[in-house]
This record gives sequence, structure tokens and C-alpha cells, in this order.
Amino acid sequence: MNRRKFINLSAIAGAVSVAPTTYVLGESGLSKDKKEKRYQKGASPWPVCLDTATIRPASLKDKVKIAAKAGYDAIEPWDGELQEYEAKGGNLKDLGKEIKDLGLFVPSVIGLWNSLPPTQELFDKSLKDTRNRMRMAADIGAQHIQTIPDTAGDNFNQKWIANRYKDIIEIGLKEFNIHPALVFVKYQPVKTLGQAMGIALDANHPKAMVIPDTYHMYISEGGFEGLKLINGDAIAIFQFSDVPSSPAAVADLGDKDRVFPGDGILPLPQIFKDLKSTGFKGCISLELYNPEYYKQDLQKVAETGLRKTLEVLKKAGV
Repeated sequence: MNRRKFINLSAIAGAVSVAPTTYVLGESGLSKDKKEKRYQKGASPWPVCLDTATIRPASLKDKVKIAAKAGYDAIEPWDGELQEYEAKGGNLKDLGKEIKDLGLFVPSVIGLWNSLPPTQELFDKSLKDTRNRMRMAADIGAQHIQTIPDTAGDNFNQKWIANRYKDIIEIGLKEFNIHPALVFVKYQPVKTLGQAMGIALDANHPKAMVIPDTYHMYISEGGFEGLKLINGDAIAIFQFSDVPSSPAAVADLGDKDRVFPGDGILPLPQIFKDLKSTGFKGCISLELYNPEYYKQDLQKVAETGLRKTLEVLKKAGV
């Protein structure tokens, strides 16, 4: 082997060693080892999910059919819907099979209410309901369940809440094979992404995760810049909607004011670019509570939501 050939092969070997999972040496030189998985006929780097609140007036079974017909990849139901479905004689495991047969999956269920109260006595009392909600979510095949710190208290002890969240993670994983993730809501004690991340970090658990929501990131005034600081593996799912231009005052905005992506003022293309940069590989979930949409044809509402989501993703160039 002459010196020039040795140097060239060494350079190629060095390039391969830097990124062994990304490139391989083929007959024609370096090539990509595997392509990025895409969804929505290649239009999205993430599966697109429909939060059932977006079409709330429909029955749970109809919501599943609407989501599938509209072309979503996944559906995100609420615990109250699952409880009502069982109360009326429905079998959640059978429903989970129907969801799967229609080509959908369940990335998350909303949620574990009253699961992070401020005292041990109240926490112990909450576990019965927490376990039942986990059981219902697991029965339909959910990957995650949202841990909601709605009763943490305005002056909550972050380390206490973090330790209880850690307990909930362990219960979810060990007893139900479901992964609890933490949410934040402007109207509740844990209001911002930063506060939720602080709790997740203090939980000191390898499976601690958060669920960002563009709407609450905006109305809590926590902002969007912090998203770029997060490793995508710390995000369970990513919920999104847009914010209307009117009313202009942030304090006046409620969940009922959520609008279709692209119809408002949020920098959603940049947000999705930043989300992509984190390495996030999970599901993005469209979450709307707009009563004006409830008056419309719900199938069309779902289809419009997906179409507008894909338009924003195209603008983002992700």
C-alpha cells in the first residue's frame, strides 16, 4: 500500500469512527446508514396526534374514527372519557385493539389529576385514583400518562413534589408499564416549562419527562427560548395550538381561545425548528378547546387541524 492510499483510507476510517451510527463505507464511498423515519407521507418528522378535546362533543368511539379518517397517526384521550366508556359497559382493552386496527396509537392520556398534593397523607389518599387512571390508560395501550400538579399548592415545595413525581414514575413503570410525564399549566401551581423541568430534574430519575404545550408556554409568559436547552429525550410528547391575535392581552386568554396552527400569532415554524434541534422523536399533539369549532362538523375540524399542522411544518422546513 502506497503512502497516498493509506492516508486516504485513514481519513475515511476517521470519518466513520466519528459517527458510526450515521455513516457506513460502501462501494461508492460514505453513505447514510439509515434514513430518518418520517410520517404523514414524509411531511412530518413526528407522528401527528389529535387530542380528543379538539372534537370534544363526539363520543369516544366516534373520536377514534374521526381521527383515523382524517389521517392522524395517533389519538390522545382524557381519563374522564375512559371512565365513562367503562361505566357504559365498554371494554378498554377492546377499544385499544380498535384504535390499533384503525392504524392509530395512543402516545398519552390526560391525566393524573390531584396526583401531587402537598402532604404525605393526601398523596397516599390520591394513589387509589392515580392507579385506576394508570390502569385505564394502560388498557388502551397508552405510552404515557400526564402527571398534573393541579393541587400542589401555590407555594409548593419543589423537592417534595419532585420526590412524589418520582414515586409516581416508579408506580407507572413497575405496575402498569406506563410512563408518567409532567405537565405545566398557567392556571395551576406549576405554570412554566422551566418550573416543570426543575421538578423533573430534582426527581433524579432516568425516566423523568415533561410535556410542553405551546399555548401555556406563551400565556404563562415562560417563553420559547428555553426549549432549545432541553434534550429531546426529556420530552414525552409535544402539545401545540396557536394563540389568537385578539384579545391582545395575555391575561385575557383562556383555553377556549386556542386556534388552529397558523391562524394566530405564535412563531410555530421556529418553535418546530427548535423542537427538531433537541433531537425529539416523539409525537406532536394538536390540542384545541375552541367552542366555535365544537359547533362545526367535527370531521372537518379534525381534517382542518391536520392540514394546517402540515402547512406549519412545511414552513418550518423540518
